[in-house]
Formats: sequence, structure tokens, C-alpha cells
Amino acid sequence: MSAPHKKTAGRSLLVTSAAALSSLALTAPVALAAPSPSPSASPSATPPANMSTVGGSRLGQAGTQVNLASGVPVLPKDVTARSWIVTDAESGDVLAAHNAHWRLPPASTMKMLFADTVLPKFAKTEKHKVVPSDLAGMGAGSSLVGIKEGESYTVHDLWLGVFLRSGNDAVHVLSAMNKGVAKTVTEMNEHAEALQGLDTHVVSPDGYDAPGQVSSAYDLTLFARSGLQKKDFREYCSTVTAKFPGETKKDKKGKTVRKPFEIQNTNRLLSGDYDISQYQGIAGVKNGNTTNAGATFTGVAERNGRVLLVTVMHPSEEEHNEVYKETAKLFDWGFKAAGKVQPVGELVPPKGAAQSSGQPGDSGEAGGSGDSAGSGSSAKPVASATADGGSRGMGTALGITGGLLVLLAGAAFLVNRRWPLPDLVRRRSSRP
Repeated sequence: MSAPHKKTAGRSLLVTSAAALSSLALTAPVALAAPSPSPSASPSATPPANMSTVGGSRLGQAGTQVNLASGVPVLPKDVTARSWIVTDAESGDVLAAHNAHWRLPPASTMKMLFADTVLPKFAKTEKHKVVPSDLAGMGAGSSLVGIKEGESYTVHDLWLGVFLRSGNDAVHVLSAMNKGVAKTVTEMNEHAEALQGLDTHVVSPDGYDAPGQVSSAYDLTLFARSGLQKKDFREYCSTVTAKFPGETKKDKKGKTVRKPFEIQNTNRLLSGDYDISQYQGIAGVKNGNTTNAGATFTGVAERNGRVLLVTVMHPSEEEHNEVYKETAKLFDWGFKAAGKVQPVGELVPPKGAAQSSGQPGDSGEAGGSGDSAGSGSSAKPVASATADGGSRGMGTALGITGGLLVLLAGAAFLVNRRWPLPDLVRRRSSRP
């Protein structure tokens, strides 16, 4: 299948009224978190009676939570996922949810937390030569991008492997650069707690099935929202295709060559497939699939100035691309319901958000490049952006005007740090 036509532009997603978002300043106490995860790797088919109430008491209740009223569209009836959540990415409002805090195996959606934790640590131009120990400990049947021992890769290459091919080999190499898997797992757990992702327990940084490794639709949405405030994160998760370095070999003439090969994003709402179209306004984020987790997915999309995050975990219907089809249905509902439906909860800010300085550059990019604009600065939208290293990205569009740091409810939690998502909604009309 040929890669879909890709054009980029950008827009700034601003919160214009901090007072209207005052509830975001309320941090949920740790005491409201659900009990520690059980060591079992296989989830029950029934949600627990007691779930976390972080973000609101209704989010701790089993079953579907939505405030249906006159003018609010009815939720799609054929969503079979064990857990899902529809949220407004800007305000943090939870528009509807189903077992939002159910602790389930996350599969490769855990890589969002991995990226949000590790991505700021290394410049994308930094190179690393892979040694055998870098690739040790990967689970059998892991998804791979094709990293070879003895070859050198840039950090940029490795992140493309993580986001596009969900490469566990790329995760393990980056973890090795971060002084090991154990250290990386510890930092991921600490970061999850700081983001108030209290349903999450990390065992393996790549999301591979492991006893006790769990997250929730609520937490995965928090991780996506945090990651999307980083420019590099947005770029990688929205890139459809890229060139990845191949293995060094000798050609027929005896000359040493290293030819790249093309990789394509496995997020089917972004890349499309024979039975599903590229979703209008889609801009990432991350998919996953393992034996215990089933299919999982968190996506972000923009339409008519509204940006939504949807997370779907473990559909019981096992049709091809079912997780994407159910996500698309929830996106469709969310875009119709936004502005009409009363929220049932909220995405809470990180712990200690009120203590953040809120200065430009606080939310560090990879290699320390900031994602902020000075007063009076501006940049024109990019009509057709190409990511570094030959990747065709949709997350590099700017379209930014100055003075866009927004402090919520008097706190310094930067929900939208300029968030220039790809402007696909006005460029594609394949969906109504």
C-alpha cells in the first residue's frame, strides 16, 4: 500500500480562560488510588469493584459514565473494549468513560511513558554503537525495527524505531544509553507517579507482557497529554513513514555500503489500511498489542478547533483493526458531543504543578531544545514538512505566534505548551 499523501501545517492550541479550568489545579490525593496491582499477568474479564477516583468519583465506578442530555449524541453501541476514555486534550475534561481506571496490561502504549521519561535526555544527533548487551532481555516475539549489533544509530533513528515500528530493540538500546533497563523502569514509575498516573506499574520499559505490569485508559491518556507537550514527541508520534539505517554490507563491487529501508507507522488511523481509512485530523499517538493486553491504543485528533484524546483498551471483538475502528467511533462521538456534554471527570495535572516556574524551556525537548516562543515571535505554517533523517513527518509544523504560555488556574502546569498539531482537518475530507 502506498503511503498516504502527507501535508503539514500548524496551529496553536490555546486555553484562553484559566478561570474556566480552575478544577485542573486540584490534585487528587494518593489515598484515592486503587490498591496495588496483583502479580497476575492475565487480567480478569470483570472490572474490580474498587477503582481509583483520581480525576473524579465517577471515574472510579464500573461501567459507562456519560451525562446524556438533550442535544447530546448517543454513544456508539458497538464499542466492545474493556476500558476506554474520551477527553478534551486542552481543558482536560473527561467527556465520557468506561472503566477508566481499570488496571490492565498496556502493551506498547507503555512506550508513551517511556518516551515522555527518556526523550528529553539525549540530543537527537547523538550516536550510539550497539553492543550485544544493549539487546539483552527482550521478550520472545517482540516487535522489532531491525537494529543490528555493531552498527551505529542516531537517537533520532532510535526514536523513529520506537514510535513507528514499536521496536522493542530501539527501546532497549535507549534504555542502555540511560544506564540500563532497571534504572529506566525506576524512572518511569517515578514519572508516572509525578503525573498522577497512579494505576500504572512498570516492569518492562517496552510494554512487553510481564507479571504486575499494568496501566489504565486514564493513565495512558495522562501520559499522552504530557508527551504531546514536547515538540519531538509530537513529531515522532505523527510521522507516517521514515528511512531507517540498514545493515552495513559489501555490494557486488566489494564496496562497503549501508542502505536505509523504509518503515511505516503501525498506527492504522495514521497510516491507513485496506479496511480502515486514515482518520481525519489524526496526529498520533501510540498503539500496542500483546497476548495479555489484547489491542490497545491512544490517539489524538483535531477537528474544527477541538483536540481530543481517546484511549481504548482490549476490545472483545477480535475483528481486524478493531481497536482503531472503535477508537474512530469514539472520536466521532466526541467531536459531536464536545461543547454539549457535561464532563464526568477531569485529567489532573502533575503533582507539584503549582510549584513549577512555568518559564520557557521548562518542558525540555530532546537535547534541551525548548518549545516556546518569545514575545512577538512568529513562524509561518509549514506546508510540507520533512523530518530529519529522511522521515516524512506531520508533527514539525509550527504556525506559532508569540506569548503562548498558558498558566492554568493560577498554577504553572503548561497544558498546551504551544501544541502545534498537524492541521489535517482542513486538508482531508475523506471523513465527514
